[in-house]
Amino acid sequence: MLDWLATPIDPARVHDVAAAVAWHGRLMVLAWAVLLPAGVIMARFWKVTPAQKWPNQLDNTTWWHAHIGLQYAGGLAALLALALVIAGGAMPRGLHALLGWCVVGLLAVQFLSGWLRGTKGGPTAPAPDGSLRGDHYDMTPRRRAFESIHKSAGYFALGIALGSLATGLWLANAPRWMWLVLAIWFVALAGLALVWQRQGRAVDTYQAIWGPDPAHPGNRMQPIGWGVQRRHASPTRAADDRTPP
Repeated sequence: MLDWLATPIDPARVHDVAAAVAWHGRLMVLAWAVLLPAGVIMARFWKVTPAQKWPNQLDNTTWWHAHIGLQYAGGLAALLALALVIAGGAMPRGLHALLGWCVVGLLAVQFLSGWLRGTKGGPTAPAPDGSLRGDHYDMTPRRRAFESIHKSAGYFALGIALGSLATGLWLANAPRWMWLVLAIWFVALAGLALVWQRQGRAVDTYQAIWGPDPAHPGNRMQPIGWGVQRRHASPTRAADDRTPP
């Protein structure tokens, strides 16, 4: 079994790659199989934690700090991986190169859209003039465009990244154990996401921050993104969500 696992996926070819290419692959796996997917999972399923007494406790920023940290770390790992193959003169061609440049471009879109998302506003981050106005609180066209682009491009990038990782493994003629480990890992991530989705943990960002009160303007609009869920509070708690935690 160990010999079978250590055998390259294509026995007719030799598994022999330069150091720069090997580290390129390791960093891309770290970025697109570990760090960036983990950041997406935190943003989707951990806006309201299981122990949080929502809507009495609002704007839990645990997911935000984790999402930002993981995405920046993943972006840095991907850029270092790209720099390695460029500096080493080992830029691939064909499908792997096409998919790779696509995910790099989508990664740039993600960071750019995040930097241009606008102001927050609301009770937890009022404007300098003391009003509650803000792109997020008011769900302005700018904010709605950001959420549509950021969410769709993020999921699309992860899908393309799977193809990029697979074609990279094929070009390197990676041993079977690498394919098996990545396959198990992605199946586990997909299973975990499915469980949390069914548990109703994909909570709308707006409600996670400001609660379900219809007095908040964003609660009178449809949430953006597939499978994003809205929650409801009992009448006795309806006023509590207006108060910042």
